[in-house]
Amino acid sequence: MTFLSVSDLQVSFSTEDGTVKAVDGVSFNVERGKTLAIVGESGSGKSVTSQAIMALHTGRGTTVTGRIELDGIDIVTASEEKLRSMRGNEMAMIFQDPFSSLHPFYKIGSQLAEAVHAHHKVSKKEAKAEALRMLNKVGISNPEQRLEDYPHQLSGGMRQRVMIAMALINGPELLIADEPTTALDVTVQAQILELLAELQAEFNTAIILITHDLGIVADMADEIVVMYGGRIVEKAGLHDLFYKPQMPYTVGLLSSVPRLDSAGNRLLSIGGQPPSLINLPTGCVFNPRCAAKNPEIAPRCESERPDLREVGENQFVRCHLDDEQREKFATTRLEEVFGGE
Repeated sequence: MTFLSVSDLQVSFSTEDGTVKAVDGVSFNVERGKTLAIVGESGSGKSVTSQAIMALHTGRGTTVTGRIELDGIDIVTASEEKLRSMRGNEMAMIFQDPFSSLHPFYKIGSQLAEAVHAHHKVSKKEAKAEALRMLNKVGISNPEQRLEDYPHQLSGGMRQRVMIAMALINGPELLIADEPTTALDVTVQAQILELLAELQAEFNTAIILITHDLGIVADMADEIVVMYGGRIVEKAGLHDLFYKPQMPYTVGLLSSVPRLDSAGNRLLSIGGQPPSLINLPTGCVFNPRCAAKNPEIAPRCESERPDLREVGENQFVRCHLDDEQREKFATTRLEEVFGGE
């Protein structure tokens, strides 16, 4: 059953240089207990989309349109009072940098207790007990001592665990994790991902995972949205996206990921640079960098914006190439990189 429904989301920012169309017509659904991964390069619109769901785009010159419906409530049109009650309670977010997200002048216990007090009328003793319970839940050793520590006294992995505890302390039904393992070593990264999976199974939480790391996606996601230039260019289930990618951009992302079973093979990067969101290319936004574009289809790629269309069961792609052309490109490119695996 759909818990979060995002329909035709558009987010733009007015700047001195022009209007930045950071998100353009994004639509997807997330079910309870499932994980949706949003992937793409920096500047593709991933984080802006997640912040829109949390209703964090409130500055002057910011325009948010479309519909974001969370358990029947439209976040785009909800009052600020309603949104404050929802943040932390119905929906919560783990930000990319836990050090900048935790207040440096307050102890960990005080910050966790404040998150409880924001939504519940409980005593200081009860709030502290809940903070201690959550630190235990996220696997922090010696939690009684950690309640008295300041953020700078914790390692990066422990700070990220504290952020997860803070996000989950009020039992939100939607958790947005924005690059939750950035700057963590691979061991701690694996622990954090395992923790998120365990907590999701326990609380039936819907998770939106924002990342550029397809290795994390392979471990966590049920469904994947690929974004480029503020638009969704492919949407598919985990198996279909990894084994039957349709969009040349998705193929490019997969071709640049190292794999243990293809050691020694040359990885292929995507040429060029991501587009400016102020001055997007006409037609398909990926066409200046697309290795699959051919002379026959090029005029259309350069002048006509492709629609996001269904090409398989629950698989959608934004591309002018026909089914045969897309399949041939994906097969050839991935065989070149992974040796036919």
